[in-house]
Amino acid sequence: MRRYRLTRVAGRALEDIANYIGERTGDLERGAVFVAKLRAQCEKLAMLPGAIGRPRPDLGPGVRSFVHENYVIVFRYETDTIDILNVVHVRRDRPATREK
Repeated sequence: MRRYRLTRVAGRALEDIANYIGERTGDLERGAVFVAKLRAQCEKLAMLPGAIGRPRPDLGPGVRSFVHENYVIVFRYETDTIDILNVVHVRRDRPATREK
């Protein structure tokens, strides 16, 4: 069974998300609970057989994304893991413009 692994960038993003939600709501626990849900979604992605998520060649070879509530989990499948590369708010997820 695969497991997920956070990059430093993704780990910092989760901390920032927890802090942002905590500050906006005045409830630090609320931010922590939401980030726990994001982590649980990462675990589910790792446990599912095969490949899931939207291919994102605009972000690099083998990169995929999956939306959870208002956040996009950006990841790449490796041999025994999925590497969580970043977690961004959907408003910040901007695919590269492609020439026609």
